[in-house]
Amino acid sequence: MKNIITVTILLVSYVTFAQKKDATEPFKKRILENGEVDFLLSYYNQDGTHSPVSGGIGSEKLTDIASNIVVAVPLNADDVLTFDVGVSSYTSASSSNINPFNATGASGGGDDEYDDDKNTLGKAAAAINPYGTPWQASSGASKSDQLASVSANYSHSSDSRNTLWSADVSFSNEYDYTSVGFGGGLTKLFNQKNTEFSVKGNVYLDQWRPIYPTELHEFELHGTNFQNSGFFSGVPILDQNGVQSFAYLPSAFTPYSIVNRNSYSASISFSQILTKKIQMSIFMDLLKQEGLLGTPYQRIYFADKANFYIGQPQYITTYDTSKNTGVYQLADDKERLPSSRFKVPIGVRFNFYINEYVVARTYYRYYQDNWGIQAHTASIELPVKLSQYITVYPMYRYYSQTASDYFAPYEQHFSTEKYYTSDYDLSMFTSNQYGLGFTYTDIFTRAKIFVLGLKSIDLRMNHYQRSDGLSANIASFGFKFEVE
Repeated sequence: MKNIITVTILLVSYVTFAQKKDATEPFKKRILENGEVDFLLSYYNQDGTHSPVSGGIGSEKLTDIASNIVVAVPLNADDVLTFDVGVSSYTSASSSNINPFNATGASGGGDDEYDDDKNTLGKAAAAINPYGTPWQASSGASKSDQLASVSANYSHSSDSRNTLWSADVSFSNEYDYTSVGFGGGLTKLFNQKNTEFSVKGNVYLDQWRPIYPTELHEFELHGTNFQNSGFFSGVPILDQNGVQSFAYLPSAFTPYSIVNRNSYSASISFSQILTKKIQMSIFMDLLKQEGLLGTPYQRIYFADKANFYIGQPQYITTYDTSKNTGVYQLADDKERLPSSRFKVPIGVRFNFYINEYVVARTYYRYYQDNWGIQAHTASIELPVKLSQYITVYPMYRYYSQTASDYFAPYEQHFSTEKYYTSDYDLSMFTSNQYGLGFTYTDIFTRAKIFVLGLKSIDLRMNHYQRSDGLSANIASFGFKFEVE
């Protein structure tokens, strides 16, 4: 939080300086009259029963808190520079089970899962009979993480205000993933600004630092002798009948040879004011991804392979239910997906001005990719102006998709397949999202905090429900200030 406050002070100081510096320029209608500062905060929580880390079953409890500061700086009448600095922190029952055996201190009482190859830890694990369960969070280091991001956008408008071009760069980082992006766009207005055409392109050059499930990581380190080394030294492995066995061998597993993920996108949109009360726009995106597109720590269990476990044998018969509180199944492999993916979403928006109090905003999108997914999205938002300052807007969103060619539920993949995932984000499902928002707007910025005048307050609350049982609640708050 101290870092966020420091960044805010520096950016606001820069905005104030930039405005003073520009005060002697000849008068021209400015794109942005004064600098603006947005403070954004969001809270997200979810729960479900299809954890991809546990091969398609288990707790999906997750909580995320994110904050952003967005500062728009008018460099002169035509140019605006915008900074966006964000920090997101989450805790996740699903990702905590990258090393589920931390639940009982089996790998050093919460140390990083990559310490599990130490013999001393293996002996400690054996002494306390380690166990885990996909239905509860472990205490491992992977149960929480932080994402930090920063981006900058520069935009320039022509004197006629009929041409706008922009360029942007971005950077984000979390424990096992780094992303660098850049791009640009061009917007042209015609027909007395009733027609708008835009093109945009972006490139993201990302890199994984792969983290594998504990058992696969140990196999990578020690080979076929891994049951007598590292974490597994002295730790009993059980078969389906709860009897100790030395037959477990995840021979299908090999580490990823590629750790980069590159994404390329191009967007085209066309907007037209049809009448005094109707405005429509259509858009199409082309997206190409290459590299490591699977998630390294998501387990796969094969239907044609025997099952092996660590933990308390009495829970094996109830493994795939929440009654299991004491045993965890060892993976046959990690998720494997093709190294390329091509996506094409096409959509349309219609905005209807009903009267001075109500506007209807509608949206539809069709999506298709070469992994076999087809999807439909439809939404509507109805802003209702209650007073000069307050607007309330109920909203609804419907989504449906088919399953990827590479998806199958827990223990329904076969070892003969080339690609496989049990991530329910790639399954067939439908979802409904209901929301309500409130906006307070004061164009006169009568409320002041130092050099900042409060321009608007925005609050949104949404509930999300998916047909596979996943549910989530999202709340977001926004405060927009004008630098005076």
